[in-house]
Amino acid sequence: MAKLNKKTVEDLDVAGKRVLVRCDFNVPLKNGVITDENRIVAALPTIQYLINKGAKVILCSHLGKPKGEPKPELSLAPVAKRLSEKLGKEVVFAADPNVVGENAKKAVAEMKDGDVVLLENTRYRAEETKNGDAFSEELASLCDVFVNDAFGTAHRAHCSNVGVASKVKESAIGYLMEKEVKYLGNAVEDPVRPFVTILGGAKVADKLNVIENLLNKADTLIIGGGMSYTFLKAKGYEVGTSLVDDTKIDYCKDMMKKAEEKGVKMLLPVDCTIVKDFPDPIDAPVEIQHVDADKIPADMMSLDIGPKTAELYANEVKSAKTVVWNGPMGVFENPTLAAGTIAVAKSLAETDATTIIGGGDSAAAVNSLGFGDKMSHISTGGGASLEFLEGKELPGIAAVDDK
Repeated sequence: MAKLNKKTVEDLDVAGKRVLVRCDFNVPLKNGVITDENRIVAALPTIQYLINKGAKVILCSHLGKPKGEPKPELSLAPVAKRLSEKLGKEVVFAADPNVVGENAKKAVAEMKDGDVVLLENTRYRAEETKNGDAFSEELASLCDVFVNDAFGTAHRAHCSNVGVASKVKESAIGYLMEKEVKYLGNAVEDPVRPFVTILGGAKVADKLNVIENLLNKADTLIIGGGMSYTFLKAKGYEVGTSLVDDTKIDYCKDMMKKAEEKGVKMLLPVDCTIVKDFPDPIDAPVEIQHVDADKIPADMMSLDIGPKTAELYANEVKSAKTVVWNGPMGVFENPTLAAGTIAVAKSLAETDATTIIGGGDSAAAVNSLGFGDKMSHISTGGGASLEFLEGKELPGIAAVDDK
């Protein structure tokens, strides 16, 4: 994937042409207000470039999971309003439950060079997620050229990213997609070494293929978060009531053995932050203790790495030249249980290494803790970046024209 030879937006002649851009505007909304606009900001360079080149810019995206039915609370109308403010020009919102209905066709027909139109939520159409031919053709009928700049959905084959690409004469990737491929691709295929990967999050099952792929690429593999207790149990430790996937014990044993055989350093927690019960609500005050990783009492659970582990992991990052981090070290939504995640984020913020955050919870953690601007690259795609780290081909990128 790293040596992707895909057309980029700068390879296209777009002046006077209708350019459909698949963006990722799947932003969190509270009472119709956007609470995190990172994905909107990430889309601006491609949109602005096309405006400057005199294209007629038609934007499309999904939002949430309306499951093929128009739902007013999942309309992209608030995104059109925010985009207008960000671009300093009106973004016409084609309010159309059918997405490519009369409103959309009229809005596009009336466009002048440099104008911007945003279509309604593509998932208002049930065919979108099935990559149906008819809807792909309707989307293609609105444009001359297609640009995919939605890395967050690149691992899915849908009408608005894969289907439409096969129905237009020319397609390319946008700046955001190009940046994602460059950072994630280079990190996995051609990293500056030492290459350290940090994997956290709740489930081992979600990261099986990532661990396997990275054992062939990384110099050091650091394991934290909920998934680490399955590894600790595989070492024969008592893990109390901590989260464990008993079906993956043998897998964890295999991975530890493989790491040893390949000379890859695999770091597991040496101490843990334990509690009696999971906090309810998640950010409720909670009493904690720190114990060695092999001393978790049978009636308690670990919900974060301990201070010795945090120091061990931070020290490992100091000597790295490339670091990829996917998944928090504990229940970071709780201030008392965020210490491990904060320590790792801080160590990444202070290093000169290329630091890549693999989307999802790790991106949320880094941004909410105030370290976002210190990272080389924060991926906009959780699932997509995971599949990329697994070494899979992403359909949304594969569908775009080669150079």
